[in-house]
Amino acid sequence: MRSLFHLAINVRDLDEARRFYGGVLGCAEGRSTETWVDFDFFGHQLSLHLGPLLQTQRTGRVDDQLVPMPHFGLALAQGDWRTLAQRLEADGTEFVLAPQLRFEGQPGEQWTMFFLDPSGNPLEVKGFRSLDAVYSG
Repeated sequence: MRSLFHLAINVRDLDEARRFYGGVLGCAEGRSTETWVDFDFFGHQLSLHLGPLLQTQRTGRVDDQLVPMPHFGLALAQGDWRTLAQRLEADGTEFVLAPQLRFEGQPGEQWTMFFLDPSGNPLEVKGFRSLDAVYSG
C-alpha cells in the first residue's frame, strides 16, 4: 500500500509561506485559494491555511537542549539532509538547534536540525545514512 502523509497547519501570510516553503525549502506548490496553499513537502501533502497560529513551548528534550513542541518535519537520506541544511544556512535561517550529529556510532545515528518557518511553526529535519535506520533503537 502506498500512502502520503497530509498535514494542515496555520500560517500568518501565504506569500511569506510561499517564499519559505517554495523558495527556501524547494517544495513544489500545488492547489491554492485566497486562504490556503498546498505544497509537495518532500513527497507529502502540506496544506498551509491562514489562521491562528499553533502555540508551542520548548518542552521537548533533545539531549541537553529543549526544543519546541509540538513540531513536525521529515527524515531524509544524509546527502539530501546536507543539501537542505546548506540551503537553510545560505538563506540565513536562524536555527533553534543548529545542524548537528546525534548518537554518533550508535544505533539510530542521525543528523538533526530544528528551525522555525516565518510564522513560527517549528520543524525538525533528520538525516540518516540509510532511511532503514529511522526506527533503530
